[in-house]
Amino acid sequence: MTSIEFKNRIQKEAKPLRHYAYQLTRNVEDTNDLLQETMLKALTYQDKFESGTNLKGWLYTIMKNSFINNYRRMVKRNTFIDQTDNDYYLDSVSTLVKNEGEQKFMQRDIENAIASMPLSLQKPFTMNVKGFKYHEIAAILNIPIGTVKTRIFVARRILRTSLAVYGKLYGYNRELEVA
Repeated sequence: MTSIEFKNRIQKEAKPLRHYAYQLTRNVEDTNDLLQETMLKALTYQDKFESGTNLKGWLYTIMKNSFINNYRRMVKRNTFIDQTDNDYYLDSVSTLVKNEGEQKFMQRDIENAIASMPLSLQKPFTMNVKGFKYHEIAAILNIPIGTVKTRIFVARRILRTSLAVYGKLYGYNRELEVA
């Protein structure tokens, strides 16, 4: 795909992206900034886009990640220093210790749970997570759309069961319904 074709395709997505940006920011100026940043990143990283994949999903992901990064920067800037005798750092990110080990274990468990599923469930599920729509998955895998929906549903059910310990740990104690 040429640069001009790519630019035309992302310009067609500008209106729905603007709506999504406004839902995130709730401010017209911030909406325009976020949209501009998203478009600039899309053009800058055009070579990272895989032709034939979901452009709209890719742009939405760029926008969501940009919004999250901007939010984190804003929170960092809003920390303040208490000027009393002891000079404590209040709300300072630098004093917090982040335990990434737990997240690495969780990520590995999720990857193992997905890998343990049959390939017939694994493929549609991972494509759906990557942003493909049901009809796109059906066309790529050459299976009926109803089969795609069923396989994704079954894959989610398997993951919900095999990762239930994390659900309980993080407060999702909803009882699993038996299909």
